[in-house]
Amino acid sequence: MKPEILMLRGLLPRQTAQLDEQYVCHRLDLADDREAMLRDVAADVTAVITSGEIICGAALMDRLPRLGMVACFGVGVDGIDLPYCQARGIAVSNTPDVLTEDVADIAIGLTISTLRGITAGDRYVRRGDWQHGPLPLSTRIGGKTMGILGLGRIGKAIATRAEAHGMTVVWHGRHDQPDVQWQRFPDLAAMAAAIDILMIACPGGPATRGLVSREVIDALGPSSYLVNISRGSVVDETALVGALVGGRLAGAGLDVFADEPNVPAPLLDLENVVLTPHIGSASRETRDAMAQLVVDNLDAFYAGRPLLTPWPFS
Repeated sequence: MKPEILMLRGLLPRQTAQLDEQYVCHRLDLADDREAMLRDVAADVTAVITSGEIICGAALMDRLPRLGMVACFGVGVDGIDLPYCQARGIAVSNTPDVLTEDVADIAIGLTISTLRGITAGDRYVRRGDWQHGPLPLSTRIGGKTMGILGLGRIGKAIATRAEAHGMTVVWHGRHDQPDVQWQRFPDLAAMAAAIDILMIACPGGPATRGLVSREVIDALGPSSYLVNISRGSVVDETALVGALVGGRLAGAGLDVFADEPNVPAPLLDLENVVLTPHIGSASRETRDAMAQLVVDNLDAFYAGRPLLTPWPFS
């Protein structure tokens, strides 16, 4: 008998074919009647495929008595009830490393586009406004100070790219990293007051919800920028929108939002805000590698081998 897997999201065609060959896959994300599917399959499901922004909580997992593993498509696991998994002995895997470079590229791309007005310039040309005069001057990125919130794998990759573009890098995180050469600010608001660009690269979840508060946004001030490639939940989005609309922040580059795919309406009309639809890891190569890592972790679990990228429960 093939093991039975509950899928809260799909994977790419190549990996979907692998899953269908080796497992019985129940697509809860495509079910017309999710409750009926759960009633029919819950007793036999031994693994779940999800992603960080999808809620995989105790209420669902309680209904899966044989559940032994949750495989997450993505590096963020904020949608998974990790304490519940740890208490019940449910293994969790994610997909770190394979997406680091692409997310860091988008982070720098958003920074350049926001400060140099690339997307605003594109709209300017398409509207025919260039016929009436030049685009207003933008802001250079060289010589700026970028403060990175969260200096993990992605944060470090962003820092390296920022330095290559002539920026000074400082950072804030919960724990000191003695082997890191960049200056650490123990206080986030103090860092915000000292930088030109706040780059948000920390994990989502309860521990960081609202961490970039109104106080932090106000500390940035009207000549500074905010770029977020982390999770929308990390930022007080109401305060951010208010600062941008009120001219108390120079601009923002946002790949993530609090209620995706819904974006606050006031942001849509702001020329100093660059908006992308959560595409940090969305290259063909990276999404393929992420999906394959999900499959490889599942294969390891069912073969009784150590997971390739287990979540490190503390």
